Amino acid sequence: MTTTATVEPDTSESGSHQRNVGLLFAGLMVTMLLASLNQTVLSTALPTIVGELNGVDHMTWVITSYILASTIVMPVYGSISDRLGRKPVLIAAIVLFLAGSVVGALAQGIGVLIVGRIVQGIGGGGLMILSQAAIADVVPARDRGKYMGLMGAVFAVSSVAGPLLGGWLTEGPGWRWAFWMNVPLGALAIAATVAFLHLPKVAATVRPKIDYLGMSLIAAATTAVVLVCTWGGGTYEWISPQIIGLGVGAAALAALFVFVESRAESPVMPLTLFKDRSFVLTTIAALMIGIAMFGAVGYMPTYIQMVSGVNATEAGLLMIPMMGALLIASTFSGQVVSKTGRYKMFPIIGSVIMGVGLTLLSTMHANTATWVMCAYLAVLGFGIGLGMQILTLIVQNAFPARVVGTATASINYFRQVGATIGSAVVGSVFASRLATLLQEKLGGVNDPSGAAGSGMKSLTPASVNALPDAARIPIVESYNDALLPIFLFMAPLAVIAVIALWFLEEKPLSEQVEHEISAESLAEGQLLVTDLDDPAEAATPARIPAASRVHDR
Repeated sequence: MTTTATVEPDTSESGSHQRNVGLLFAGLMVTMLLASLNQTVLSTALPTIVGELNGVDHMTWVITSYILASTIVMPVYGSISDRLGRKPVLIAAIVLFLAGSVVGALAQGIGVLIVGRIVQGIGGGGLMILSQAAIADVVPARDRGKYMGLMGAVFAVSSVAGPLLGGWLTEGPGWRWAFWMNVPLGALAIAATVAFLHLPKVAATVRPKIDYLGMSLIAAATTAVVLVCTWGGGTYEWISPQIIGLGVGAAALAALFVFVESRAESPVMPLTLFKDRSFVLTTIAALMIGIAMFGAVGYMPTYIQMVSGVNATEAGLLMIPMMGALLIASTFSGQVVSKTGRYKMFPIIGSVIMGVGLTLLSTMHANTATWVMCAYLAVLGFGIGLGMQILTLIVQNAFPARVVGTATASINYFRQVGATIGSAVVGSVFASRLATLLQEKLGGVNDPSGAAGSGMKSLTPASVNALPDAARIPIVESYNDALLPIFLFMAPLAVIAVIALWFLEEKPLSEQVEHEISAESLAEGQLLVTDLDDPAEAATPARIPAASRVHDR
């Protein structure tokens, strides 16, 4: 259903428009910082957290629960923000994120901590999506490359600052401040959103039905997939009734989701997206990169602490080469894309380099020199940085503005599904292999740590480093042998990404931002006056220039 849309004329001057875009981008960068810091700040604190809370066997869920929750809600945020506007939905997401942070900070057990991470994820899922969608509302695709590159750079900087900050907090005031620090940062993000995200107001709108059934089905299917990856081979055998049942359930829920979406009035993830070749190929690549990236990055700080014997802060410092290379590559690729309009080769070359980095990491051993490890991490980071944000730009360029939020959320959803699967599978296999290797290596050794038995749950880097060599060295070797060989098996994922991207058609990047305004696609930033007395005009969508969407009311 459509209504007549009369758009307020743009009276802003070019300089004012640029200033407002800059202020808008500043506000979005704050929300990006909030979300990306949270993904990394616990990485160096994680060994100490699970050791204190006696939850090493649940370590995977501290990471996976956040990723799972944020993944489930991504399509929801994209769909709703296309209809209700970016600003109110973004503020709601920040508030939810802060609520989860408070729960995590007050947690006295691993179960409550995981609940806090889930609530954080429900809010955090909207932060990245809405930031990328909002900038797409006001910046043409041709110019958007540099903005997307800078967003990738923020991710890289926070990825370095997060582990460092987490390490410093763990060794100083305590790991709980990794949650408490989100409160002032979240307040700043809300203030920035209110102050800078000034888009013209919606005067009236006819809002379509929300696809609650589709949202529920995609949430249930995603959860089933993650549970299969998390429990399989660890809590339950891969051929156990529980895992088989979850697998069958996930397939059935996915099929039911497709059926429901094909008939929904306002689907949370329109099936028409999959008719676009660019979306399908880019989604495959994003899925593969997500599995490889988060499967490797999520557990490297823990590995560094255990194997190298460094503290949490030093482990964060040793991640700088990777994130520094990611920053350089992301900024460089974004600037070149904006200048040349060419983008296809960046994610292809990046995937190749990522595969090389994973292979190099798999060759390390417990005695590998620190500089060699840092060099290998830099190779991995450079490969990820070349293509990570460009994939989102490709999808946004393929669809009209009325569904840019949904398209952005969908590509990020599949990337996060990859991240969830990668993190869960690597964590599950790592924990299972570690338990087996500790039993083998410490079975005949006088083990004051008790690591070969139930004491494994309370292992921390400090306790391991305090052990005599007879017990410490087998534990360190077990960590190395349990984790790094997994990276070699993830390297073929980069090959799949390269093959998919090779068949991508490089379409010209749009140099204008035009918005169709209809009742089904209204977003905040579109001034609408309805005139239901004129059905002919009500059926005609209006178009507005980019500048008219970013002047301050």
